[in-house]
Amino acid sequence: MGGTAVESLREALRGEVIGPEDPGYDEARAIYNAMIDRRPAAVARCADTTDVRTAVRYARESGMDFTVRGGGHSGGGLCVTDGSLMIDLSGVRWVRVDPEARTALVGGGSLLGDLDHEAHGFGLATPAGIMSTTGVGGLTLGGGHGHLTRAYGLTVDNLLAADVVLADGSVVTTSAEEHPDLFWALRGGGGNFGVVTSFTYALHPVDTVGLAVTLWEPEHIGAVLRWYREFLPAAPEDLNGFFAVLAVPPGPPFPEEIHGRKMCGVVWCSTGATDEESLARTFTPVSDPAPPAFHFATPVPYPALQSLFDELIPKGLQWYWRGDFFDRITDEAIDVHCTFLENLPTDLSTMHLYPVDAAAHRPDPADTAWAYRDAVWSGVIGGISPEASEAGTVRTWAVDYWEALHPQSMGGAYVNFLGADESQDRVRATYRGHYDRLADVKRTYDPDNVFHHNQNIAPAGS
Repeated sequence: MGGTAVESLREALRGEVIGPEDPGYDEARAIYNAMIDRRPAAVARCADTTDVRTAVRYARESGMDFTVRGGGHSGGGLCVTDGSLMIDLSGVRWVRVDPEARTALVGGGSLLGDLDHEAHGFGLATPAGIMSTTGVGGLTLGGGHGHLTRAYGLTVDNLLAADVVLADGSVVTTSAEEHPDLFWALRGGGGNFGVVTSFTYALHPVDTVGLAVTLWEPEHIGAVLRWYREFLPAAPEDLNGFFAVLAVPPGPPFPEEIHGRKMCGVVWCSTGATDEESLARTFTPVSDPAPPAFHFATPVPYPALQSLFDELIPKGLQWYWRGDFFDRITDEAIDVHCTFLENLPTDLSTMHLYPVDAAAHRPDPADTAWAYRDAVWSGVIGGISPEASEAGTVRTWAVDYWEALHPQSMGGAYVNFLGADESQDRVRATYRGHYDRLADVKRTYDPDNVFHHNQNIAPAGS
């Protein structure tokens, strides 16, 4: 993309166009995962929907490949490639809440923290992720789960409408009534169908929540997981808790004597128990499997819980992740978790099991592209390090862990936890029997597969 082409696009957009020779290029091309170091031909930092339409049309008319960047949290770096145009939505960042209707209209480049902050001002929230720095776009289009999922379902279960720039540069509003086939596909089908420039979400009354963190010594991991696999699915839907293997972070609320020690634990969120007395009653059972090495519980504003991990795992670390869905935690899986906790390669590397049951099980499996309504946990293995020299080490640990655990899984994964280097068979396994319908929708809305830098669904007949 030569200087003349960059200037031409600059003249057409309200937002910035940043080329390789421009100040700020390295910052503009960088994404959350520092393991991804790619050089796009230019970054089109769009200011609005018209800019997005213009950039898509420009790329198509000039024969350019392009990617779409929302929050930049793509673990596999699917939002940036060498030599292409990056359509960056970070300028399309705004939130408008209607407290009476309990809805939020959210710009496609917004982060979860933007939505959490604005909705919290009205005592409202929607289930979406566990980090405030995650982009709403990628998380939603992949399905979306988080601290509120057992109470209020997946993010896509709370999506009411979306404005979408299509492959030809046109824009449509889609909902259950308008372009319902596209709306179905967007709810879990990833970035295959267009650029979403705004999302409309249903909100729920969530203000103060009960945050708790319980840690156990590694020798108790078997007892803890056998307890957890029975306790949580039977718990009230207002209680969520994701299981983790980890090294204890060096900072509050953890006492110094356990900093850096390998442990297993659960991070809890309660929308029912939100005061000290009810929290104490709710978490009495955490001593059942084994005495905790650490337990902490306190009421917090919901956005404080959502930003709990932001400083621990900031932008700029080396990341490699793999995921799978699970309908049970088998004894064989517990043995795998025990082995890989012992072999944790860095203090930031981890494995999480996120609950996707309770309210997330209520929608009909045919209602959305999310194909695992029978899953109970969405697992992710993250090899993480601040050091580029350890990139290979954390990748090997994550892949070995996944390969040992995968036979105990349901076969597919949360699309946002698929690695960029995984096979097309894995994409098909993730969509199960929905894949052919998704391919039909793709043929209708993107017959040339211009949106292909994703976990790709090829147009039917291609």
